[in-house]
Amino acid sequence: MKAMRALTRYAAAGIEETGLGLSDFGVLEVLLHKGPLPVNTIGPIVDLTPGSISTAVDRLVEKGLVSRVESAEDRRVRIVDLTPSGKDLIAGAFRKHSLQMKRVFSELSPEELRGLETALKKVGKRAATLMEES
Repeated sequence: MKAMRALTRYAAAGIEETGLGLSDFGVLEVLLHKGPLPVNTIGPIVDLTPGSISTAVDRLVEKGLVSRVESAEDRRVRIVDLTPSGKDLIAGAFRKHSLQMKRVFSELSPEELRGLETALKKVGKRAATLMEES
């Protein structure tokens, strides 16, 4: 937990330097890497409730960083996409974040990184399973 808290504080500080909050960074990063998505698809990916994702998207629309349009297939669905300024902002912010994370994990060899990734995936899946059972 101490390692996770330290890593989270370091990552959050770097993200906040970009002028984005963690939620906004998460939403923009998902759109950068996955492309346009329905609002209700983004929330679970970035661990936001339906109300929180709506608020985050509203905020990003107001800032001109994303657009939100009705789906051509289903008018009840709203598709969120990066605007050119949103793409520019998150591309630079994510590049900086990625470099920061590489610095943190530079202490580990490639083999150690693969082992850590495997172990964390196992632990994460187990924790999710235990939450579903309780």
